[in-house]
Amino acid sequence: MSQNPIAETVASLMPRAKRELTELVAFQSVADWAQFPRSESEAAANWVADALRAEGFQDVALLDTPDGTQSVYGFLPGPQGAPTVLLYAHYDVQPPLDDAAWISPAFELTERDGRWYGRGSADCKGGFIMHLLALRALKANGGVPVSVKVIVEGSEEQGTGGLQQYAQAHPELLAADAVVIGDAGNFRLGLPTVTATLRGMTLIKVRIDTLGGNLHSGMFGGVAPDALAALIRLLDSLRAADGSTTVDGLASDAVWEGLQYPEADFRADAKVLDGVELIGEGTIADRLWARPAVTVLGIDCPSVVGATPSVHASAGALISLRVPPGVDTKEAIKLLEAHLTAHTPWQAKLELEVVGQGQPFQADTGSPAYASMAAAMRVAYPGQEMQVAGMGGSIPLCNTLTQLYPDAEMLLIGLSEPEAQIHAVNESVSPQELERLSVTEALFLVNYAESKQA
Repeated sequence: MSQNPIAETVASLMPRAKRELTELVAFQSVADWAQFPRSESEAAANWVADALRAEGFQDVALLDTPDGTQSVYGFLPGPQGAPTVLLYAHYDVQPPLDDAAWISPAFELTERDGRWYGRGSADCKGGFIMHLLALRALKANGGVPVSVKVIVEGSEEQGTGGLQQYAQAHPELLAADAVVIGDAGNFRLGLPTVTATLRGMTLIKVRIDTLGGNLHSGMFGGVAPDALAALIRLLDSLRAADGSTTVDGLASDAVWEGLQYPEADFRADAKVLDGVELIGEGTIADRLWARPAVTVLGIDCPSVVGATPSVHASAGALISLRVPPGVDTKEAIKLLEAHLTAHTPWQAKLELEVVGQGQPFQADTGSPAYASMAAAMRVAYPGQEMQVAGMGGSIPLCNTLTQLYPDAEMLLIGLSEPEAQIHAVNESVSPQELERLSVTEALFLVNYAESKQA
């Protein structure tokens, strides 16, 4: 990276960034009290609040959101008449999944092969550190040229909507001219990227009951309706033979125009086993960024170990439906519920419960803020031009902010490039990417302030 004062400052701050990320990753801040203590999330929230106070932020507060978690807010005033930029990250993380599969402990930041490993290192505790680095670099080089609001969410991974509800009840709190969501990632390591679209999401719990209790499979099997078999048949109705998502009435033929995702790259990124086919049809970008995708996240049924020869009376599942831009999540939920009801076999008793939802998002890439970001990326990533990509994941807050502040320009950047393996075991962050994106964000704030003065 060609050196300039901001880049030099960020480079000098990287050892401190590693120490701070180590401290932040150590909090087991999974916002599910059935899995991890609430105190871990509360400690992480306090760490974030203390970090903001140390940087001179005013009005730092732990916001008690309606889902029982805390988001952290702070305000750093800029020069008179300067625009206001909202910086977003989240401190809650996904559970580590299989502890034994981690090469190093999930909640201990560990350097290995040029990367820093640990749960939340990229998604999205590293995003908060990125914001801190950018602001520190600006303070060391003439000051922060904009007013800055920071909001760090405590339950993004759970999809329970606490911050969205809080923002709707306090619409003045997060108002800004531009919003930088630090929870996305470059399309490829070293390729500067803004994310222009996000799929929405719904989570639905499914329960099927067929009998008053389990029965001996020898005495009753073949006649008594098996709830687990009914669930398997119902879940299978959500996919065509090629694996495409099929929900009655939900379109699944949209096309992605723009940056494409080569199949060989996807297979490598997803670690698809040799000889195993990909599912669906259309380009990889079509399937990831422009079309719905259903996933069975979990099934309640007996494990193989300890299973008995029984016809099962009850079975359940948790289903995720990713909803592409242009589709209303509430309408998609209605279609999914109708599909599940229509395809439940043998008139089995079906119960459905929506436990999470968020709308898809599409940014206006023609807004002036994108020109400021493109210029910043050109400096931070010499020889590279800013790319515009979609992302199959969901950040429900984006649509809430768009509805509350329709004139605000919104950009999504972050550390979750493919090698980061977010949500999987052995999540990691590239320190080089953290450094470059911190420089990018600092330069963006300078460019954006100048564009508003012109």
